[in-house]
Amino acid sequence: MLAGTLSRYFALRFLGAVLAVFAGVLALIMLIDYIELMRRHAEVPNLSALQVAKTSFYRVPQVAERIMPFCVLIGAMSCYLSLSRRLELVIARSAGVSAWQFILPAIVVAFVFGILATTVYSPIAAIMFERSKQLEAEISGERSAGPQSNTGGFWVRQPTGAGQSIINAASTRAQGLVLDTVSVFSFDQAGKFFERIEAKSAVLEKGHWRLDDARIVSLNSPPTERDTYLLPTSLSPEKVRESFATPETVPFWELPQYIETAENARLAASGFRLQYQKLLARPFLLTAMVLLAAAFSLRFFRFGGVQKMVLGGITAGFLLYVISKVTDDLSKAELMYPAAAAWLPVLFGGATGVVALLYSEDG
Repeated sequence: MLAGTLSRYFALRFLGAVLAVFAGVLALIMLIDYIELMRRHAEVPNLSALQVAKTSFYRVPQVAERIMPFCVLIGAMSCYLSLSRRLELVIARSAGVSAWQFILPAIVVAFVFGILATTVYSPIAAIMFERSKQLEAEISGERSAGPQSNTGGFWVRQPTGAGQSIINAASTRAQGLVLDTVSVFSFDQAGKFFERIEAKSAVLEKGHWRLDDARIVSLNSPPTERDTYLLPTSLSPEKVRESFATPETVPFWELPQYIETAENARLAASGFRLQYQKLLARPFLLTAMVLLAAAFSLRFFRFGGVQKMVLGGITAGFLLYVISKVTDDLSKAELMYPAAAAWLPVLFGGATGVVALLYSEDG
């Protein structure tokens, strides 16, 4: 009974620390994102601060999802340092409770937290991010200036009956089926440029793109404007999603179906396979973060060196982030299997934490 009560106490302390860190980071990200959106749309007349705040509210969950492992790392370090400073760990050790016993509740909580983050939080964040794109498009639609061409953004090439076209979009919605601030460069069968189309938005329909508020500039005729312009296309929704959609915008439960559809259409889906494997590995990654935090935060305060421990934990988390980014880039370049790229940081972080704990606790 005593062991169960103590385990629940440690679990609640850990959960409270992690949620406090995550809530603080979430509020900070939302404030920064709100300021950035206000700056980006400063030229919009009669811009509503409430609408910008609503857009930022829908954007922030997915941004915060990327730093969730580090919130667990910082929260676990804060929890154990607080327990050590208040001598609660000393009392637990004197009662015969080993380090592995008071780390286990945090591991269980982190694993459950990771499962909920993958199966519940991530799909909601993806849906909210798509909604934020719609809200931002509504804000941009209030601008008095017409659509402008962009040198960046998203690009795709498509064949047409007269030759081929290159489509550029500043942003996408509905996983690439709706494009905003579109520029189309048309070439004939000999590869000679003959027409340019600028449009406020484009929607993929069966057999064509529907361009709204289009401005057509041809070499041999003056510019013309149309409310709607139909651009023929042979692109399928699967091909468009592969070109325009980002893996982060696809909910977790839809990723297997999308990967299967892309493979049946003989399209590359390495980015989506990597995202799926990373979401599957997330509970284990959060567990590895707890082990890393415990390895750097169980030293008694009276022994000193607390600042070095905290710095060591942050450095270990940063190195794990670098390894994760490197493996992600290798996987997207098809130089590493997605499963290996997703699970290698988990194995590295978990092994490092276990070895450090074995050395410090068991000699």
